[in-house]
Amino acid sequence: MLLGVPREIKDNEFRVGMTPAVAAELIHHGHSVLVENSAGLGSGLTDDEYREAGATIANTAGEIFERAEMVVKVKEPQAAERKMLRSGQTLFTYLHLAPDLPQTEDLIKSGAVCIAYETVTSASGGLPLLAPMSEVAGRLAPQVGAHALEKAAGGRGILLGGVPGAPAADVLIIGGGVSGTHAATIALGMGAHVTILDRSLEALRRLSEHFEGRVQTIFSTRAAIRDWVKKADLIIGAVLVPGASAPKLITREMLSTMKPGAVLVDIAIDQGGCAETSKPTTHSNPTYVVDGVVHYCVANMPGAVARTSTFALNNATLPFTLALADKGWRKAMSDDPHLRAGLNVCAGHVTCEPVAAAHGLPYRPAESFLSDARLAHAS
Repeated sequence: MLLGVPREIKDNEFRVGMTPAVAAELIHHGHSVLVENSAGLGSGLTDDEYREAGATIANTAGEIFERAEMVVKVKEPQAAERKMLRSGQTLFTYLHLAPDLPQTEDLIKSGAVCIAYETVTSASGGLPLLAPMSEVAGRLAPQVGAHALEKAAGGRGILLGGVPGAPAADVLIIGGGVSGTHAATIALGMGAHVTILDRSLEALRRLSEHFEGRVQTIFSTRAAIRDWVKKADLIIGAVLVPGASAPKLITREMLSTMKPGAVLVDIAIDQGGCAETSKPTTHSNPTYVVDGVVHYCVANMPGAVARTSTFALNNATLPFTLALADKGWRKAMSDDPHLRAGLNVCAGHVTCEPVAAAHGLPYRPAESFLSDARLAHAS
């Protein structure tokens, strides 16, 4: 199979969908890899390293999309890239379709087989291809939040860890999953007072044990969110409903009760954000202010630490990329129900139920395509 790796064109996105080491593994398995020139430079990976791995360098993204049987990316295809997708081509990347109707419609029109990293599952019930970037985003959140709290950045002028005689910041983390846990780890390490809200008692018990009682764990209700939002200097929204739009847990009314200069870092912005006032921002212009509250809603947070993120992501995606290349998408998904959960759009149909529900579109189960002989040419 010929796999193509285009250079990412989203604002300040420096990750790359395939490292030279992963390219070498695929080539060892008998596949060919075509990489757009300079695709890896943002992650410190040169064209010569890809050549040494056995990959071929393409001059343009157009060549990648025209020739590749499977396109491997990091972020969702931008409008210009979506126009280049073709029927039967496989796309393997993050998609986050639930809050993005234009992208969903374009992928349907393309006829491509679109597999989303973020909905691939594991036997333990986790999301193995989302987890690495959730870890990165979680660890970044207190760091960017601490900067946003500085007066020059529009914040309250509070040092996250305080100093002797002056209190540390109060950090509220909504969601005790992968990103929330990692956010708490860093916030605690910076000396902040940390409270975590979650609706799972099992998660709250796990967090209490993991942090040996150093974080305060609260069962999440609307009343609890309303009360704790008022107290927070920094809120980190780390809510996830796999494949679906994030619930709007922080209302505009709640936001208006927050301290002037408080900060909201919305990690859930890829799925629409967990606050009514959240809207996607970029690394070029990461923050805005609503009702005196600084919002940081960068939709590709891990891109800020591109090298770390690229290697973490590739470590997780390699087995699935190999399976798709070795077997073709239909056989790979027939053999692995966890990979099959990643199929979001296929041959003009939405195959992820939460995405279909979010946009009021017809839903067709992925399984119906695996036995459809008419699609054998697309494998």
